[in-house]
Amino acid sequence: MTSSTKAFAQGAWDTLPLIVAAAPFGMVFGALAIGAGLTPAQALGISLIVFAGSAQFIAATLIGAGAWFPAIIATVFVVNLRHLLYATNLMPQVQHVAQRWRVPMAFWLTDETFATVSNRLKRDPDLPHFRSYYLGSAVAMYLLWQVNTLVGIWAGAQIPDIANWGLDVAMVVAFVGIVVPMLVDRATLACAMTAGIAMLLTYDWPNQIGLFASALIAIAVGVIVRERPS
Repeated sequence: MTSSTKAFAQGAWDTLPLIVAAAPFGMVFGALAIGAGLTPAQALGISLIVFAGSAQFIAATLIGAGAWFPAIIATVFVVNLRHLLYATNLMPQVQHVAQRWRVPMAFWLTDETFATVSNRLKRDPDLPHFRSYYLGSAVAMYLLWQVNTLVGIWAGAQIPDIANWGLDVAMVVAFVGIVVPMLVDRATLACAMTAGIAMLLTYDWPNQIGLFASALIAIAVGVIVRERPS
C-alpha cells in the first residue's frame, strides 16, 4: 500500500464517527423527500448533486411545495455560504494542489470533512499527502451519504411518518462532537459562545441568513480575542 493510499484510508477512518452520526440524518432526508412528493430519482438526484444536509432538506421541501426554481437555488446558496469560510480556512493547504483536483475537493467539502481535516492539521500542520487524506474523508462521506439516502427513500415508501421519528437528533450530536474538541483556548471558546448567542438572536431571519451572519460575527470575535494579549 502506497503512502497516498494509506493517507486516503486514514482520512476515511478518521471521519467514520461523524459519518455514523450523520447516517440517520441522510435516512430522514430520503424519507422526507418522498413524503414531500418527490420521486425516488429526484430525491437521490438532490443528494448526488447538492450533497449538503440542511440545504437538501430545504430544497426538497421547497420543490415539494412547488416553489419558484430561482428561489430554491438562492435559498440553497445562502444556507451553504458557510462553506466559503471553510474553504478560506483550508486555502494554505490547497494552494499547492493541482487545479483539476480543486473542483471535486470543493464539491465534497462538508462540515464533517472540514472538521476531520482541520483537527488533523492541528496535530500535523505539514500533513503529508494532504490531498489524499482530504479525499479519503470526503469520498467516504459522499458514498455513505448516498447509501443512507437510498435507505431513507426505501423506508419513506414503506414506513408511515418515519420522518417524524426524531432521528435527526443524531446530527445535533455530530455537531457537538465536531465543536467540543476544538474548544482548546480563549479564542475558540469566545468564538463558540458568540456563535451560540448570535444564532439565538438571528434565529428568525429568513432563509437561514442568520447562520452566515452569526458565523461572521463569531469569527470576528475569535480573531479579536486571539490578537489581544492575555
